Amino acid sequence: MSQNNKEKSGADPKAYWAATKKLTAWLLVVWFVVSYGAGILFRDTLDQFSFGGAPLGFWFAQNGSIYIFVALIFIYCWKVNQYEEKFGIKE
Repeated sequence: MSQNNKEKSGADPKAYWAATKKLTAWLLVVWFVVSYGAGILFRDTLDQFSFGGAPLGFWFAQNGSIYIFVALIFIYCWKVNQYEEKFGIKE
């Protein structure tokens, strides 16, 4: 995109890319903490509690991390759509 087209459209691809990378990094941190942290590192502590008849650490290792991953996909799509509007990026 030439400089003139950028000024006319108001698009800011560098700011969009920076925001998208930051969002991706934060979502990966959340996914890591939930899947590895809750399922492995903090399992003994979480197993003191029960969810759906199973120890909570086991539940996160088997089910919770998958549910969180799917939720993170929806959050990513929602936020990227907001970024596209904010930074003037068109498909």
